[in-house]
Amino acid sequence: MDPHSTPIGQMAQRMGIVLVEVGAVRTVGTMPVEGNRQPFGLLNGGASMALIETLGSIAANVHAGQGRYAVGIEISGSHHRSAREGTVTGVATALALGRTVATYEVVISDEQDRRVCTGRLTCLLRDAN
Repeated sequence: MDPHSTPIGQMAQRMGIVLVEVGAVRTVGTMPVEGNRQPFGLLNGGASMALIETLGSIAANVHAGQGRYAVGIEISGSHHRSAREGTVTGVATALALGRTVATYEVVISDEQDRRVCTGRLTCLLRDAN
């Protein structure tokens, strides 16, 4: 799937999230630290969680297929280290792809390939009708 034609939503656009690769099994995106910092100059943990939700939801929607959609029902994350500048990259990898539920692990790394955050997102897959 073409990452440039995949809608990411208003919040993700405001946060500067850019899709690099889009698929049901693996979806990759980047996000700048600049503009997504908390008051002490570190990448906001909520921004990391938004990146996790965005990438996992997009992958789950691809898996759901035409006439279906995915909604997040559970999200969790562990923040391992801080990022103060540059760009972080998130990689959403499918853990389970079922008919009604899809679960993804999302690893966020900094430009030195150091793990910043690990998250998990579970989505419910529903019919559009």
